Amino acid sequence: QVQLVESGGGLVQPGESLRLSCAASGFTFGWYVMSWVRQPPGKGPEWISGIDTGSGVTRYADSVKGRFTISKDNAKNTVHLQMNSLNPEDTAVYYCATDLSPEVSRRPSDYKYWGQGTQVTVSS
Repeated sequence: QVQLVESGGGLVQPGESLRLSCAASGFTFGWYVMSWVRQPPGKGPEWISGIDTGSGVTRYADSVKGRFTISKDNAKNTVHLQMNSLNPEDTAVYYCATDLSPEVSRRPSDYKYWGQGTQVTVSS
């Protein structure tokens, strides 16, 4: 079955960086889109980035464009999210997700498969 396992979260100060990883299994990596979705405390989920694991085409939400970079490693069935210039508004649980579709959806409700999430806290 589909399994997504995130890692790399933690506590950082404003302006610092973190790199999240998502290891995928149970489906043919390279056929589908994978996305990162975050949920800040007390708020709903927000789609922030997606990548076509075949073509490498990427998409970003305006809130992270220019600061976050999504990438893939097909040899390791892994997607990464490099997060730079972090600020307190980036504090959230970060999930990787897929709906086994070749199209990027910006609606978190479209995603059927989710990892367990990794906490990112940005605070001085």
